[in-house]
Amino acid sequence: MAIMATDGFEQSELFEPMKALKAEGAEVHVVSDKSGEIKGWSGSDWGKSTKVDKKIKDAKVSDYNALVLPGGVINPDILRVNTDATGFVKQFFKEGKPVAAICHGPQILINSGVVNNRKMTSYKSIKMDLENAGANWVDSEVVVDQGLVTSRTPDDLPAFNNKLIEEVKEGVHEGQVVHA
Repeated sequence: MAIMATDGFEQSELFEPMKALKAEGAEVHVVSDKSGEIKGWSGSDWGKSTKVDKKIKDAKVSDYNALVLPGGVINPDILRVNTDATGFVKQFFKEGKPVAAICHGPQILINSGVVNNRKMTSYKSIKMDLENAGANWVDSEVVVDQGLVTSRTPDDLPAFNNKLIEEVKEGVHEGQVVHA
């Protein structure tokens, strides 16, 4: 499992999926645009840091069975313009592997060109961004569309984590394959 993030990730949206996945026996790597550590955001200030296991440019999609994109305002805004990050995301879709994004995380999906004709949810402030990119946005705690799992806020993490684990167990989704 890969969790792609950088400084400014919403702390709960990285740590809680990581904990849930590890509880299921998954090996989880934090993949980032930088090495060392990245710092989370909690409430209105910087939070805990986490170790980076691999830089995005050195990570191989073939080493992972799914991708998690935590939100926060800062994290996705940085990663959405990083071509290594968007290329990494596109490859997960090309291979039909599960991808899960919460809160502002779907912004990375927009720039990766993989949201057109997808049923999705997100934090309410990026609803129009997703719709303008061709997504069918709905206001629901968790939405699953052919291996793509999306949720709105940290309040939705229990449902998000449950669906993420369910999709990982199902494996490759042929209907998800995007020729991006």
